[in-house]
Amino acid sequence: MDESAGSGRPQPDGTDGRRPDAPEGSGHPESPRPVDTADSARPAQDGSGSGQGAEGARPRTPEEAPRQEPEETAPPTEEPAQPGDRLTKTPHDTPGKTPHDTHPEFAHATHGPAPKTTPPKGKKGPGGGLLMGRPFGVPVYVAPSWFLVAALITWVFGGQLDRVLPELGAARYLVSLFFAVAFYASVLVHELAHTVVALRYKLPVRRIQLQFFGGVSEIEKESETPGREFVLAFVGPLLSLVLAGVFYAGMRAVEPGTVPGVLLAGLMISNLIVAAFNLLPGLPLDGGRMLRAVVWKITGKPMSGTIAAAWVGRALAVSVLIGLPLLNQSGALGGEAQDIGGMDTVMDALLAAILAAIIWTGAGNSLRMARLRQHLPELRARALTRRAVPVETSTPLSEALRRANDAGARALVVVDADGDPMSVVREAAIVGVPEHRRPWVTVSGLAQDITEGMRISAELAGEELLDTLRATPATEYLVVEASGEIYGVLSATDVERAFVKAMARPS
Repeated sequence: MDESAGSGRPQPDGTDGRRPDAPEGSGHPESPRPVDTADSARPAQDGSGSGQGAEGARPRTPEEAPRQEPEETAPPTEEPAQPGDRLTKTPHDTPGKTPHDTHPEFAHATHGPAPKTTPPKGKKGPGGGLLMGRPFGVPVYVAPSWFLVAALITWVFGGQLDRVLPELGAARYLVSLFFAVAFYASVLVHELAHTVVALRYKLPVRRIQLQFFGGVSEIEKESETPGREFVLAFVGPLLSLVLAGVFYAGMRAVEPGTVPGVLLAGLMISNLIVAAFNLLPGLPLDGGRMLRAVVWKITGKPMSGTIAAAWVGRALAVSVLIGLPLLNQSGALGGEAQDIGGMDTVMDALLAAILAAIIWTGAGNSLRMARLRQHLPELRARALTRRAVPVETSTPLSEALRRANDAGARALVVVDADGDPMSVVREAAIVGVPEHRRPWVTVSGLAQDITEGMRISAELAGEELLDTLRATPATEYLVVEASGEIYGVLSATDVERAFVKAMARPS
């Protein structure tokens, strides 16, 4: 940086550290600095990231304005501040959780951004259930809903064993429980296939969860190419087919009509069902991911593949809702024909409704996550950052607010005698101080010390920005340039609001 233009470091008196006689274009061209209140909230017109974007754009001089041609830009991620906006009138909301692609599916791997949080040590993770192990370094959880399904499988399979092996007596339920555990072990192998390929492609996997109707592999990144997406989706059903073949070979090696023979036959059939179901060409199933990869390859647009596979998934959900009970009643699935109106008909309809709801919801979630990934680049730290006024630790809150409002700023940064940032004044703390007490309250008592994770780069954008904020949860962050100069303060509330707008905006 040109030393003759000054350091550009904000000073306690509210200036930007430049000499009064420095030319207008000197110093750092994008560092926010106090300006007249009437112009402070004027949004940038070029959309290039200069100034503060919607909150703190540098106003152009009358000489500059006629020469500046407007350019087409993407819609701003945040509403421009109005001239009347003041620091103390900004509402403060508790930042919510970022949604991610974790919908439940039948032995299916999910792909999408997910928070990179590490569960605390112990056997129970946050919302994950019981921690069973960490194969390949990926935690495997068993959700509470699994125990309900295991009990249901034990009861249903036990009734079938009573007809095939009546000599077992009450021990048939112990054999049935073993079958339920072995079946979900097969589902775990299915999910591990997705996980191993994802790690091979350097895609981070947050966790594997065994739950109602199968398992979920939470993959935090999207495949870079349609070919990798196809392989990543196909390996799960492929492993299920391989397991079915292994169980078939084992069944041929034992005597029919025995406990091992019945168990191996049941595991062979169940893995065939898992493979066939997941190969159906609709999101959120693996077959839907494969269809998405094919359309992506043909069109060159991943969003087109997602839309096509999601709508096929919704059509599939309707087909399951109507067709599964009819097939069971007709005996087309291998059972006896049933009379309409019996208890079996009710159970078939309930099962079909649950499966259809899972598929329909998963398809909708896939569309929402694809739209989110499309709009994520619009979340830019530079555009969302609020203009900040530097103040010393002993500055009364009323004086600090006066300086901020005069400068059109919406944040306060506490600096030392050299102008180096020490802490950020919390907006919620400001709101909590009555106006008549503000002259006697110093800003240091309302500030939060700046840790390493609270100092972020002004160049962060998209998923990288969200990952950085998730790594160090806070209400405000100090935004700095690459040179270390203060750019402003980023509020988690502003990011959340922009995030919600990006989700609601049509593709």
